[in-house]
Amino acid sequence: MAGSEATCWTMVAKAANGDESARSEFARQYLSIVRAYLNARWRKGPMLKWYDDAVQDVFLECLRPDGPLGRVTADGKGRFRSFLFAVVRNVARRYEERRNAPFEKSRGDSVLEIVPSETESIATAFDRAWAKTMMARAGRRHRTQAETEGPDSLRRVEILKLRFGSGRPIREIARELDMDVEAAHVEYRKARAEFKRALREEVLYHNPDSHSAVDQECLKLLDLLR
Repeated sequence: MAGSEATCWTMVAKAANGDESARSEFARQYLSIVRAYLNARWRKGPMLKWYDDAVQDVFLECLRPDGPLGRVTADGKGRFRSFLFAVVRNVARRYEERRNAPFEKSRGDSVLEIVPSETESIATAFDRAWAKTMMARAGRRHRTQAETEGPDSLRRVEILKLRFGSGRPIREIARELDMDVEAAHVEYRKARAEFKRALREEVLYHNPDSHSAVDQECLKLLDLLR
C-alpha cells in the first residue's frame, strides 16, 4: 500500500511514464468502475455490442504516452474520480458519434431514458462502483496495517469482517472467537475506528488536496452503498 506521502497521482505519474507495475495496478483497481459506467450508459441498447472494445479503449486512452495520464499536472492536485469519469465518458461519446447513435448523445450523461424507478442513473452507477472500490481498498489498507501491529489487531479485522460481511451479531462472533461478549463489543468499536482511519487515508490518497472535506467524502461513500 502506498506510503504516507504517496497519492494516487504518484501511481498515475509512473503509469504515464511506462511503469508496467503501475499500469497493471491502474487497470486492476479501476476496471470495475469503467465497466459499471458503460453498462449503465448502454444497458440493453444497440451500443452494448461495442462494450468490450470501449472498455479496452478507456485504458488505452489513459495509458498511451500522449494520453490524459501524460497531461496530469505534476502537483498531483484534483479528484482522481473526476479524472477517470471524464475519460470513460469521452470514450463512450466517441463510440456513439462513430456509430451514429444520436439517442445516446441526446439522453445525456446523468440519467437513462425512462426506465423502472429502481434503475440507477449513469452517474450513480459510476459513483457506486467507485465507492465499492474505495471500500475494498480501505479494507486491504486496514488489514495491512493490522498485520504490522499483531494478533489483537488482526482479530479486530476478523470481527469487523464477520459483522459486516455476514451480518452476524456480536454475541455469535464472540462465541466463535472464544471471547467475552463485552470484550468483543469493545474490540468491535476499536475495529470500526481503525477502519474509518483507513478509509480516510484512502480518500486522501485519491484526493490529496481535500483534507478539509475528507470526512464528508467518507460519508458520501457510505451513503452510496446503503
